[in-house]
Amino acid sequence: MTEDHEETRKEAIELFQKAYELQMSGALQEACDYYKKSLALHPTAEAHTFLGWTYSFMGRYDDAIQECHRAIEVDPDFGNPYNDIGAYLIEKGRLDEAVPWLEKATKAVRYESYCYPHLNLGRIWEKKGDWYQAMEEYQKALKANPEYALAAKALGRIKGMLN
Repeated sequence: MTEDHEETRKEAIELFQKAYELQMSGALQEACDYYKKSLALHPTAEAHTFLGWTYSFMGRYDDAIQECHRAIEVDPDFGNPYNDIGAYLIEKGRLDEAVPWLEKATKAVRYESYCYPHLNLGRIWEKKGDWYQAMEEYQKALKANPEYALAAKALGRIKGMLN
């Protein structure tokens, strides 16, 4: 790696971190601008995914999905964009279309939060009235992260309905 390339990569990381701070503080449009600057210097799956996440906060689900597709092009092993596409499709009411994306997230090589796609799959099955499949996904979410309160609450809700 050349010294110039390393400097560009470092600058892209700094822009990404600034974008994330702006996003978390609610300055969404400014965050988008910084993510785009980071991507212009050094495209990463993370920056595309987080730009998509920012778009989702703005209700721009189609743009969010498009960024996730770009993230997958950069790194098909990165799990976050698969889960995020599924979550955005759930928000758009396209449950059946969301399932294969979430299933891909559960098998992604590079992913730290397998609990999220399992929770999202549980949400789909619950909305469809398939209580046992929903319960199974919520249990998988808790197996992946025993501290995941949303999954524990959802599992409790389903168990309460079945008793």
